[in-house]
Amino acid sequence: MKQPQLKKRLKFTPAQVIVTYYFIAIAISVVLLSLPGVHKPGVEVAFIDSLFTAVSAVSVTGLTAVSILDTYSVFGYFMIILILQLGGIGIMSLGTFVWLIAGKKIGLRERQLIMVDHNQSNLSGVVHLIKEIVKILLLVQTIGAALLTLYFTQYFDTIKQAAIHGIFTSVSATTNAGFDITGQSLYAYHNDYFVQTITGILIVFGAIGFPVLIEVKEFLSNKNKNFRFSLFTKLTTITYGALLLFGTVMIFILEFFNSFRSMPWHEKFFTAFFHSISTRSAGLTTIDVTIFSEGTNFLMSVLMFIGASPSSVGGGIRTTTFAIALLFLIHFSRGKENIQIFGREIHLIDVYRSYAVIILALVMVFTATILLTVTEPGVPISSLIFEITSAFGTCGMSLGITGDLSNIGKVIIMILMFIGRVGLISFLFTLGGKHNKTKYHYPKERVIIG
Repeated sequence: MKQPQLKKRLKFTPAQVIVTYYFIAIAISVVLLSLPGVHKPGVEVAFIDSLFTAVSAVSVTGLTAVSILDTYSVFGYFMIILILQLGGIGIMSLGTFVWLIAGKKIGLRERQLIMVDHNQSNLSGVVHLIKEIVKILLLVQTIGAALLTLYFTQYFDTIKQAAIHGIFTSVSATTNAGFDITGQSLYAYHNDYFVQTITGILIVFGAIGFPVLIEVKEFLSNKNKNFRFSLFTKLTTITYGALLLFGTVMIFILEFFNSFRSMPWHEKFFTAFFHSISTRSAGLTTIDVTIFSEGTNFLMSVLMFIGASPSSVGGGIRTTTFAIALLFLIHFSRGKENIQIFGREIHLIDVYRSYAVIILALVMVFTATILLTVTEPGVPISSLIFEITSAFGTCGMSLGITGDLSNIGKVIIMILMFIGRVGLISFLFTLGGKHNKTKYHYPKERVIIG
């Protein structure tokens, strides 16, 4: 074979390169979590569990087969924080930021990788996007860590302990990772509405989508008098808010006479509100979710399946995918072929992509459920679905079965976490290879539907 032909075959698409980078990040994370001093004295962790934690951290999911509190030292906590930053901000974002600091020119290939990593549709402005993402996320994390550290001084004996918990909680919430070093998530702050509010705000900052935050920043700066919010920002914000409201109301109603029956109204509201926020992709909880009813857990599974917004730290099918699919159904039922909203018309290719993502996600969840019923006999199917959607949505909530999964079960969950972080569009393009435009068309023919 001639060398030019070999080189052409070996050339990866941007999506394949991104997936490869995430594999490398997982391998590096396993090494970091195996360094001397990372574990507490006398604690030994099996390789499969270290790999599981590494995948969970890179995908900012939060599911763990071991207790973070009982397994890792303070040094280990900061290794996890480092990995969460890598997974949350994004490999290409951090890499590009380092390149910019070093004075390296960002070429076309790097811009293509950034575009794929953040689900962008064009190359223009991707470097500016990276700068803003890193600055905004680090600023939010710093403010959150400072507020929580000062507040946690009333819970801990020393400022050092308060700082460790403040920094870890801030990073975990902002990256929507769901990791905790308390051993019981945020149970200790169930009646502390300040901690819940600050944590909830940090979760929203991480999950609503970086382009939304950048546009809000530009709007507040008031530099451009002709500024208008993009269709993406309008659609994302409304969908995110509607899902948050819907989740809060439904959890409140479903648990009103169940797990909430002995709580005062404000405690019921905050519990429902926080868990609705957390199902976007965060995974932090203020109450043991195993006491929730089957209906509530199924609802939360659906919310985790939808996940966060595109170009955010979260996973799932994403809010815009859900919104476009729903809008298409509404417009189609009214006899309209095109989706028109906010004075704009949505591209047909985006409708195709939305349904492709939803169908593939449902197939994945269905397949994973079937496989886990075989590998995890005796575990209720509702618990398996909850675990699967939590992994795919990179949420991290669990009904307590993660640590008891078989090695094959853990591998299945790791695959779901990885795909949830990379994104189904990138995953599809990775499998499909390079995009080839059709050079010819066959005659069209109608097919009976429905």
